[in-house]
Amino acid sequence: MAEGAKRPVKKVMQPLVIPRNAAEEQRLKLERLMRNPEKQVPILEKPKDWAPRPPPEFVRDVMGSSAGAGSGEFHVYRHLRRREYMREEFMEKQAAQQRLEDEFQRKLDNNRRVAEEKTEKRRKKRQKLKEKKILVKKAKNELTTAEGSDEDSSSEEEVKSPNEKVDDSEELSFVMGGR
Repeated sequence: MAEGAKRPVKKVMQPLVIPRNAAEEQRLKLERLMRNPEKQVPILEKPKDWAPRPPPEFVRDVMGSSAGAGSGEFHVYRHLRRREYMREEFMEKQAAQQRLEDEFQRKLDNNRRVAEEKTEKRRKKRQKLKEKKILVKKAKNELTTAEGSDEDSSSEEEVKSPNEKVDDSEELSFVMGGR
């Protein structure tokens, strides 16, 4: 070689590692990505759902599987038939998925309604209990005032205006059903 010529840098061959399980495979992929952190990493988007082509508006050559068709025409017919079956199967799957979604929404609405009814029932029960406590306090207050002690007038004001801390239990609580 000439004195000024540079020698090519030899790349170090890495040993071939065959992953034994999914965790090891993921570890190898991460190590490969981390060798060059500046390199952009491609993040794949979710693939779009497959949808069949819509049926043609106008069919020019209508064919069937009858014995009169030529041998070359049968393969065209079979392909068209398979495509139509796939389209029908796709529509049936969509309809089944829509039924499941509608059923889920009905269950969700039903659970919300049941939760609202329970909450309303509990709210009424708490209100009755508060009213009962207020009546008991009034009765005790009247007894003490009837005996001649007017020193408890401040508790009477509390009984008349029950500005108590708002209960968190009055908020809706949903009973969620699974799918």
